[in-house]
Amino acid sequence: MCKRMNKSNATSSGSKSSSSKQLDSQEPPKHGTKHRPLTPLRILRGVLCLVVFLSTAFMMLVYWAPVTAVMLRFFSVHYSRKATSILFGSWLALWPFLFEKINKTKVVFSGEAVPRGERVLLFSNHRTEVDWMYMWDLALRKGQLGYIKYILKSSLMKLPVFGWGFHILEFISVERKWEVDELNMRQMLSTFKDPQDPLWLVVFPEGTDYTEQKCIRSQQFAAENGLPILNNVLLPKTKGFYACLHSLRSSLDAVYDVTIAYNDRCCPCFMDNVFGVDPSEVHIHIRRVPLDQIPTSEEGTATWLMETFRLKDQLLSDFYAQGHFPGEGTEGDLSMLKCLIDISVIIALTSICTYLTFFSFWFKIYVTSACACLASSTYFNIRPSPVFGSKNTSHKVAEHQNFQL
Repeated sequence: MCKRMNKSNATSSGSKSSSSKQLDSQEPPKHGTKHRPLTPLRILRGVLCLVVFLSTAFMMLVYWAPVTAVMLRFFSVHYSRKATSILFGSWLALWPFLFEKINKTKVVFSGEAVPRGERVLLFSNHRTEVDWMYMWDLALRKGQLGYIKYILKSSLMKLPVFGWGFHILEFISVERKWEVDELNMRQMLSTFKDPQDPLWLVVFPEGTDYTEQKCIRSQQFAAENGLPILNNVLLPKTKGFYACLHSLRSSLDAVYDVTIAYNDRCCPCFMDNVFGVDPSEVHIHIRRVPLDQIPTSEEGTATWLMETFRLKDQLLSDFYAQGHFPGEGTEGDLSMLKCLIDISVIIALTSICTYLTFFSFWFKIYVTSACACLASSTYFNIRPSPVFGSKNTSHKVAEHQNFQL
């Protein structure tokens, strides 16, 4: 897709020369320094948080995932997803609690507010490897944390314990080669069409996180092919975004254009988040896009996405110049009481499961079987098909599509 756009939009050699001069004059953005020192206290606190996250994740997965994501799915995909979202959404809420309440990271939302209860496709710039975790802060505020799904590289599915979680939450894994990914993506997307199931599908069209070297390569490609030269984002890849939009358009309520920025252009990594040294602020700007404003053809969608990223690049330039996005304050703070209730319930369940594992032979057998089930289903990408209710679900999808038409 991008190749065809490049050919059709190529300019004369004089224009390319001008673009190359513009590229040479651009200075890549510089990363800021860490905002907080890595003290022994922060190290100890971060290690304790990791231990809590790993232990709760393991116990929640081995004890409850076989029930909610496997056994219940034989009877109803809808209720399986609902049970899984409630249970594991409570566990995912531990991360926003760490970011905002323990590490004191300020998350500032701006732009348009996201209503509750919508089925949406969100696409965002990909500044660093932890952008997707800050989307949880927004989803938690909207009661959709357990329903958020990502398209992520397949290597992440191989992570111990977390890979199992990505599988039962139905994240879409990709190799970042369209000829390999297309069939798997479309098969997974076809299972998300039921309008009864809440859905927050998040796409990062750049395909990888931002670095200065990647930005320079992206700018060089743009200069050679007559495309916009972007300084704060990479050129978007359009095929995956179009596949998501094309497959789900009839069952979506809206598309949201999300722009994430960190103060002083910092690029925090995962361990920066765990130890609380970076970032001190995260700014998230949201723009609602009605579906009828996005072209239905693949070529039109690609052109629209390219222009949207040009505007996103300008929005980020304005942010770095002014220190904020326009229209701040669209979301309030997390409720400390709700966060404490969530973490208390999760720790209590984990404690009970740990006790049963150590002191019951039969529960040891159950844990061993659950680990084998989760490991094999994740490795072979297996999800049970419902024995009952599949025809009813298909009928409801068709009814919803006819209503929209």
